[in-house]
Order: sequence, then C-alpha cells, then structure tokens
Amino acid sequence: MKSLQDARGFILDMDGTFFLGDHLLPGALEFLALLNRLQKPFYFLTNNSSRSRADYVQKLVRLGVREEDARVFTSGDATARYLCQQFPGQGVCLIGTRSLREDFRAAGIRLDDLEPAVVVLGYDTELTYEKLVRLCGFVRKGLPYLATHPDVNCPTPDGPIPDIGAMIALVEKSTGRLPDKIFGKPDRNLVEQLAASLKLSPESLIMVGDRLYTDIAMGTTAGVGTALVLSGETRREDLPGSPFQPDFVVEDLAELGSLLEAAPEQQDS
Repeated sequence: MKSLQDARGFILDMDGTFFLGDHLLPGALEFLALLNRLQKPFYFLTNNSSRSRADYVQKLVRLGVREEDARVFTSGDATARYLCQQFPGQGVCLIGTRSLREDFRAAGIRLDDLEPAVVVLGYDTELTYEKLVRLCGFVRKGLPYLATHPDVNCPTPDGPIPDIGAMIALVEKSTGRLPDKIFGKPDRNLVEQLAASLKLSPESLIMVGDRLYTDIAMGTTAGVGTALVLSGETRREDLPGSPFQPDFVVEDLAELGSLLEAAPEQQDS
C-alpha cells in the first residue's frame, strides 16, 4: 500500500470527486488550499469529453478555484494528441459536442463528416439519431474507430446518466465492432504524461477519483497511489467485487485532506 506521506503530487478526477453538477463536493476548495500549502502540485484529469479544456477551466474558476490552480487535462486532449501524431492532416469524423469539436479544431484537427479517414466517438450530450447513423455507417465500413473514454455512466446530482460506454455498447450491437483504441482513464499513459507535466516521477503521485474501473484501475496499473472517494459513482459495497483496490477509501476530499494533513511527513515539508 502506498502512503500519503510519500506523495509528492496528486491527480484529481472532477465529476463525482471535486464537483457534482454545478456544486462543489465537501472539502474541494480546502483540499486544493492544503495541497498548495504543502507544496504538492496537482492536475485535474477528467474522462468527460463533453466539454473542452477551456470550458472546464471556466467552470472551475466559477466554482471558486484560482485560475492558476485550474490545470486540466481531458480524455479529449489525449485523443486529439493521438490524432495529430497518427493521422496528421487527415479528416476526422467526430461524434461530439460543439465544445469538443471546437477543441479539436483548435488542436489543428480537420473535421470531416463526409469522407473522413478516421471516426471518433466522444461523450456527446447533443447526440442525435442522425449522428448515430453516420457513426455506425463509418464503423461498419471499417474506418479506424476511436473513443475518448470508456465510462458507462456519468454521475449527476439526480443520479447516473448514460455515458460513452453505453454508446459504445449500442454501436457494437449495430456493427459488431468495438473501438480500436479507447483513451482516457484507465490508460496508464495519462499518468506518464501528467507526471512529466508536473516534473515528478509517476510512483510519487496519488490518483484521487470516484470510479474503481477507471480512476483506481489507472492508478493501480500505473503503479501510483490511489484514493477512492465515495462522493460519486462508487459505493462501499462495490469494493469486494472489484479487481482494483484503492490504497485509501474516504467519504470525500474533506476526509482525504484530514488524512493528508495528519501524515507524519508533513511535519518536515
């Protein structure tokens, strides 16, 4: 088990961990203040590709996060980076929100819904039947098929709602194909990218999130510490049946902050 006293930096999930809908979860801002006081750098990492990085930054600032602390990386960013490397200049059919489409264009990706070289499924909260028909048609033709992340549901104040994993299942039923590549958590490459951005070794990080099969799975496979918060999707009774067991289980960031503040190493920070 990793220890909090060994942590040099943190990766924080957002939906269900830091906020739920438009409301901060208990201890959210206080946890950031503690990390800053203890000089523990951090990054926000979200699988939710329904919004652009700029939109998330604006939301965090609106909720009270200092602009310099609103460092965000999304599954959409990871997907766009891959497309720029593997399909430079080629047309991409993106099934996604207007916000995500703007993000892809800003990254230099050429969107083409008619004759693309590759098709990408994002978490499209503006999904229409016409888009589904287009997506399934290109997938059935054998085009490279990518998805931004695997989450089945997205937590909301009113309960879970269908996320991209549910759409992946629909497309599989129609076409017989699963995505060739899925980005976002639990892809361990995200840890390596964020560790480099934080100028820290991956093993010195702690991943904090509310999902066992993405947040905790990524941390476990990447060899980083993991803290599960019960403020989002996962319930305590889900733990025994999961192959991915967190190092810490807390109700929310408020409790995690209390544990971190009490860690012996902090006396010498």
